[in-house]
Amino acid sequence: MSNFAVDYNKSAIQFESHLEKLKEPAKTLMIDLRNFVKSLGDNVIEEVRPHRVIYAKGLTFRIFLDIQPINDSLIISIRLGRNKPSMIQTIKTPQDLENIKKEIVTAYKTIQ
Repeated sequence: MSNFAVDYNKSAIQFESHLEKLKEPAKTLMIDLRNFVKSLGDNVIEEVRPHRVIYAKGLTFRIFLDIQPINDSLIISIRLGRNKPSMIQTIKTPQDLENIKKEIVTAYKTIQ
């Protein structure tokens, strides 16, 4: 079974592929945001998809954050629950990122 995981990871899209498409400061913001989200808890799961990076909580894969990197900015979608609308923000500066961190923490804690 561990061989499957190794083979799967080799074919999976890498986080760095999104960084290559970004200009500064969006590239640095993406790295900072990733580190911040992963620090929220051991149960944070990162899934890199072709046009976005998804963060979920636990084995039930409850998505609380969706990041779409676009050129010089990050489109952030924060989900507080299945039946609640997502909050969408565009991040272009370090201050934008600081302003949204509280909502990310709330989403992480709220998502079931």
